[in-house]
Amino acid sequence: MTQLKIAVQNKGRLFEDSMDLIKETGIKFSLGSSRVLLASAKNFPMEALFLRDDDIPQTVADGVADIGIVGENEVLEKKMDVVVAKRLGFSKCRLSLAIPKSDDYKGPEYFNGKKIATSYPVILKDWLDKNKVNAEIHVITGSVEIAPGIGLADAIFDIVSSGSTLVANRLKEVEVVTPSEALLIATPNLSSEKQAILDELIFRLESVQRAEGKKYIVLNAPKEKIAAISAILPGMKSPTVTPLAEEGWVSLSSVIAEKEFWEIIGKLKEAGAQGILVMPIEKMIL
Repeated sequence: MTQLKIAVQNKGRLFEDSMDLIKETGIKFSLGSSRVLLASAKNFPMEALFLRDDDIPQTVADGVADIGIVGENEVLEKKMDVVVAKRLGFSKCRLSLAIPKSDDYKGPEYFNGKKIATSYPVILKDWLDKNKVNAEIHVITGSVEIAPGIGLADAIFDIVSSGSTLVANRLKEVEVVTPSEALLIATPNLSSEKQAILDELIFRLESVQRAEGKKYIVLNAPKEKIAAISAILPGMKSPTVTPLAEEGWVSLSSVIAEKEFWEIIGKLKEAGAQGILVMPIEKMIL
């Protein structure tokens, strides 16, 4: 039977987020308590190969794995021949240049003649060339942010999430070179059988992602309030309206964004809604 092989980071936050997302699609892997390199799904034609994140782009480009979940930063750095099958929307961060907090920054020309420490020399060189900056790139693996403090470099180019690590090392972010997030990448020209499995996986992923930040809401209201309440609850198309046993009353149900929850609840009460019930959504199939 044809199986789709997926490369996943073998540890860290991206590993956890990737496996949680796959689990939400109903695909079950038995990983056990010990670290494994290869695992087969119990109920879906897929195998998982667990690798270092910087090995995933080449593994997918070479066809050793058919698809992979990896940070966009690694795809941009490795410049391998892979297809972005889907942007996954988690593990969001940015690749930025940072300098000592006490330095004055007036633009990219600041970096002329400077030494910049980074784990991403390819992306950095592209930015330097684009901005016509002549700087020395010092490649470091590990804690890049300490380089200026110990005199190893004048500035750094690294992943930034909250920025707290920069603050702790007396650095400030001055240029965002590129945003980054988790990507689902694929080998070019997959066979039709493997493409069909990938399409099913993407369908499931999208169903899970549509439900994120959404709530299912059910309420009762007088029949004459349907129009006013429907204007507040447009949902995906329009609210579902069901007659109740009590004459002149209906039940309305719809989907709302969680971030708008309290604002919408207030408007619904003002419009005459009663018995409001709000429930989480696991999946949304369109």
